[in-house]
Amino acid sequence: MSITNEQEMQGMRAAGEAVALTLKAMREYARPGMSTGELDEFGNAVLASFGAKSAPKLTYGFPGWTCISVNNEIAHGIPSDKRIMTEGDLLNIDVSAELDGFWADNGGSFVLGQDIHGHQKLVDASREILRKAIDSIRDGVKIAEIGGLIEFEAKKRGYRVIENLTGHGVGRSLHEEPHSIANYYDKYNRARFRKNGVVAIETFISTRATWAYENGDGWTLQTKDGSFVAQHEHTLMVTDGVPVLFTSGNDIWN
Repeated sequence: MSITNEQEMQGMRAAGEAVALTLKAMREYARPGMSTGELDEFGNAVLASFGAKSAPKLTYGFPGWTCISVNNEIAHGIPSDKRIMTEGDLLNIDVSAELDGFWADNGGSFVLGQDIHGHQKLVDASREILRKAIDSIRDGVKIAEIGGLIEFEAKKRGYRVIENLTGHGVGRSLHEEPHSIANYYDKYNRARFRKNGVVAIETFISTRATWAYENGDGWTLQTKDGSFVAQHEHTLMVTDGVPVLFTSGNDIWN
């Protein structure tokens, strides 16, 4: 989507606020001993309070309102009343929604409770790298250059990136052009960020693995070697200067 008028700008701001504040509320509500199913239902209630609808359910018939991935799961984790979260889990919540014809996507990994397994360093790296990437996006910048920056920053910290999960365009549907905003330098991708374009930028920072595999349930993606992955994601509009963040309300930088 390319924003062309104030009505579209306000529509994206509203959709972004809905997913950002839902993600923030879910993170604050989550606690050890709770099931991911209960957390998901809470998230849906918050989305509904904004008048927003779950994007993965609308678009793909996903069996949950939000995606909740735990520990070695990377993305698209299915919420379940049988999946009980425990102290120190590496938790990722991905909230995407439609509101009045506008779509926004937002996600973040965090440690549940005390960091007894030492995941916080990975979480911090993912968050910091996303911020560096967003700060470097401008009209005309090559998408591949941002991927290269993410990969470089990950390697500098002793990590790798997941190569088959990417950011994407968003706005009038969940996934739009550009369909591949990779976390590495893709020499074949000659596309550039364009002013007023709306994109979801996300990091997938890994302790070892570089590839995500479907685990057999038709949805959940995870590593084969037991690696841990942290993800953070913002929806934004490209400008001549600093991008406009539509999902800044979730305290992702803190």
